[in-house]
Amino acid sequence: MDKHGFVSLHELLQKINMRFQVKSTFLLQIVEKSDNKRFEVVEGRVRALYGHSVPVELELEEERDIEVFYHGTTEKAVPKIMREGLRSMKRSWVHLSPTADIAVNVGLRRTARPIVLEIDAKAAREEGTRFYKATSNVFLCRQVRPRHIRVAFISTGYDVC
Repeated sequence: MDKHGFVSLHELLQKINMRFQVKSTFLLQIVEKSDNKRFEVVEGRVRALYGHSVPVELELEEERDIEVFYHGTTEKAVPKIMREGLRSMKRSWVHLSPTADIAVNVGLRRTARPIVLEIDAKAAREEGTRFYKATSNVFLCRQVRPRHIRVAFISTGYDVC
């Protein structure tokens, strides 16, 4: 993998085929049909756009206009987030959503009743936080201070469009 997170599609396919028989068309379908456009292919190389557990230089576009982001999480995580803020934990970035509905769907991966947090991006930016666009549904930052976070609502899991 290079410093930008890219790997050769050909080499990736060779490694996968050491264990599973997969065609390149299958890999390309995963890239094209993944939720939230998680992967991209450029000149025969593929990379994840977010969710990295190893450092990569993504060179993403800074987002400067969205005033509010959302984050779906578990009830158990909320007290710590409200004390310490949102931190990347085992990943390289904090993942944020541009809408509450998307945040609910993210939260549903971990709990049947996600808590949706609202992030005051405008105030956070004024204090130096930078937000980056990974995809139209996933925005990234290094951390969000507790003073820029409020509980928006508790989802039933059935209120998603």
